[in-house]
Amino acid sequence: MTVLAPCCLEVFVEEQSAEEALKTLLPKIVPGVDFRIVPFNGKTDLLRKLPDRLRGYTHHWAETGLRIVVLLDRDNDDCVELKNRLAEIAREAGLPADATLFRIVIEELEAWFLGDVPALHAAYPKVPPSLASQTKFRDPENVPGRASKGLGYVLRDYHKKGLEKVRAARDIAPHMDIENNRSKSFQVFRDGLRRLVKEGN
Repeated sequence: MTVLAPCCLEVFVEEQSAEEALKTLLPKIVPGVDFRIVPFNGKTDLLRKLPDRLRGYTHHWAETGLRIVVLLDRDNDDCVELKNRLAEIAREAGLPADATLFRIVIEELEAWFLGDVPALHAAYPKVPPSLASQTKFRDPENVPGRASKGLGYVLRDYHKKGLEKVRAARDIAPHMDIENNRSKSFQVFRDGLRRLVKEGN
């Protein structure tokens, strides 16, 4: 089916911190593309409501140029199984593959922030520019004890009572260099989003 209108994005996220980050990151990744971010109350809420949401788009996605993006943390789920589940939900809703993009953040959204140490340092100057050379932060996707715990440790001088995820997203995202993030899941999300906007999934 041919898309008749300029592309616009509907982005489903599981929490407000992802919404805060993407409000800043999406215009950098796909400049000039209209978007709306829809936050849910966690992954369970998103997965429960997703079938009805997608069915609502079935008959007008092409005419409106709509592209649907679903961004989830993997948490303890198997990445392949979760992505297959999302694809099946879209198929059952009647949406073609080129109208949807499913991306699983391999660890947690916080891995994206740990993947851009210069952005961390710009937002929080006490974060050492050499952080990425420390063994446990070398791979932002495999920080011991989860990325959110690692980021909370790194920002302990600023987030005294524990990591405030929404505040961190709001502080860090404006400084992020979308072309030079060490997080593999960020790179896959960025490149997949550009393909979706340009040519379908």
